[in-house]
Amino acid sequence: MANILIVEDDEPVRTLAARALARDGHVVETADDGEAGLARIVDRSGRYDLVVSDIRMPAMDGIAMAKAAARTYPDLKIMLVTGYAEQRERAAELDGIIVDVVQKPFTLAQIRSKVSEYAN
Repeated sequence: MANILIVEDDEPVRTLAARALARDGHVVETADDGEAGLARIVDRSGRYDLVVSDIRMPAMDGIAMAKAAARTYPDLKIMLVTGYAEQRERAAELDGIIVDVVQKPFTLAQIRSKVSEYAN
């Protein structure tokens, strides 16, 4: 299965998504904000099959993290999630960097389905 990084500041959302994806056989790592997520990406030399990141987070948001990661690892697949329409609009500028934007709240079945589309 896939190596996945979940970057999410909401601990219950992060934990539930990580558990659901791990049950599907994926190897899942987590980070609680964009800075920590970017550090994990750099530590692993971009070797994730998919990064799933919230957009709105303290310190470094998901968009800034995606841009920074893509500069060094342009082939890294990044999927963003958000519950805010204005954040979804901001993500539109990331064409070629992100693979999709998923609307929150999402069900575990929805996130599992989306991950299966992009993680290989």
